Amino acid sequence: MSYLVLARKYRPRNFEALVGQEHVVQALANALTQGRLHHAYLFTGTRGVGKTTVSRILAKSLNCVGADGQGGVTAQPCGVCHACRDIDSGRFVDYVELDAASNRGVEEISLLLDQAVYKPVVGRYKVYMIDEVHMLSNTAFNAMLKTLEEPPDYLKFVLATTDPQKVPPTVLSRCLQFNLRPMAPQTVQQHLAQVLADEGIPAEPLALRLLSRAARGSMRDGLSLTDQAIAFGAGTISEVGVRQMLGAVDRSHAVRVIEALAASDGAALVEAADALRGLGLSAAGTLEELAELLQQMAVVQAVPAALDDAVDPDAPTAARLAGLLAADETQLLYSMALHGRAELGLAPDEYSGLVMVLLRMLAFRPERSGDAAAPVPRKTAASTATSALASSASPARTASIVARPAAPAAQAPAARVQAPSDEPPPWVDAPPDADEPLSTPVGKARAPATTPVRTELGDRWAGVVEQMVQQGSISAMVRELALQSQCVAITNEGSTAVWRLRAERETLRAAAQRDKLQAALAQWLGQPVRLELEGGIAEDSPAIRSNAERERRQREAEQIIHDDPLVQALMAQYKTARIVPGSVKPH
Repeated sequence: MSYLVLARKYRPRNFEALVGQEHVVQALANALTQGRLHHAYLFTGTRGVGKTTVSRILAKSLNCVGADGQGGVTAQPCGVCHACRDIDSGRFVDYVELDAASNRGVEEISLLLDQAVYKPVVGRYKVYMIDEVHMLSNTAFNAMLKTLEEPPDYLKFVLATTDPQKVPPTVLSRCLQFNLRPMAPQTVQQHLAQVLADEGIPAEPLALRLLSRAARGSMRDGLSLTDQAIAFGAGTISEVGVRQMLGAVDRSHAVRVIEALAASDGAALVEAADALRGLGLSAAGTLEELAELLQQMAVVQAVPAALDDAVDPDAPTAARLAGLLAADETQLLYSMALHGRAELGLAPDEYSGLVMVLLRMLAFRPERSGDAAAPVPRKTAASTATSALASSASPARTASIVARPAAPAAQAPAARVQAPSDEPPPWVDAPPDADEPLSTPVGKARAPATTPVRTELGDRWAGVVEQMVQQGSISAMVRELALQSQCVAITNEGSTAVWRLRAERETLRAAAQRDKLQAALAQWLGQPVRLELEGGIAEDSPAIRSNAERERRQREAEQIIHDDPLVQALMAQYKTARIVPGSVKPH
């Protein structure tokens, strides 16, 4: 006898054996028991979830006569009478399955409906099952509308489709619709374990876990992959063999990427991508595994007891990695992993796309205290100005512009060409606005900036924010709230310190940001803290102070360049020469 694939051999024969579709089974069983039978059913759902199987079980329930030949309509077909056996083997003349993908014209539907006027030959009911019904043409749908609305008492329609959006509303309104859901990986894994136990084939639990995830909610796909795994492993199913067969990415690679991101180690990220290329593993599979790991980490961060070590062997690893990243970083990396999968097709090759996704994750990670900053080459203000002046001149004159000031530039005192050494507060990340003019025409002074209001509470609040930023205890929106707020009052209520802050933006005053900033402030002060937020314009916030300091340093740097004798000589010699706006950068 020829080999029968597992998907056909273990097709459920009754409602009790159908797994993962309890909501459909309950509705149909109750209708059969109470005799409330509809004349048309529409089963929707992705491939391999049981649409055709439910149709055959329903046909057996309608035509079963029992082992003694005296039974009626039942929710538990016997499976031994001639009707049940013939439907299982595909020989029952009153049960017709029509594939609408290959019989989509009005002629095929008309031929089928012409037979509807005749009563069942051997059964109690005629059952017409039209698979992939959305493939029918519009004329075919119109031809069946009347019969579908008022069929004979002995005729039942069962329609199945993977795309119910393409079924006309006139057909949907005439049917009782059931949506068969994709099955959970745990459900598929349990069923595969039962099937393999019946077959007497040894299988590792982690191998079954990989197969159930690869099935994507389809039981038929899971059984087909199991058949393939049995052939690949010569009668045994191992994790190594299944992973090799599927080309699945091992969880250790995703763990390595997360650890490199937590350590801000760009070299380790590129090395991880090169290792994946060397193993021939899929870049899309890597991002998928990474997204699943980040999802588990996010669950642990939100609900620490949500993952069960006994059910998920990767739970301890996810719990360990969850402590390396903040919750907002985990969410950001998860979003980048999802969007990165969609961008792989646009990259020159998938591995270069994977490298860019990983480096983007690293670049967009909020900076923490202790993160190593890459060294940046420093230029003197005079060299910056010289290059800016040279860029504004024509090519023929560029040589004379650059060559003649070489000697004077070497003799110029360093103190006269370097910007002041005052460093901005450590929370200053962004450079001045590139659109803002950074220089003024010769002979005109830059307009002085408004000096911010400085208060004693503002001094204290700015110092506290500076320390918390350096420690990495606040980040993202919480960091923004601290920078944009003005401290207007500090009082004590018993052992609790009450800090009142004023912030203009309503989104910053959200309860989530307030609670996180309150916890960070309490940890820094070492005492209970209650944070109160009020709306209004902040006049003395750390952000205002940092902007004022940045503008002051910018003005001083521009003034030093403007007063430099070399720059004055160049601008006097070349009337069209000017300092390019944005070219002067303080250090």
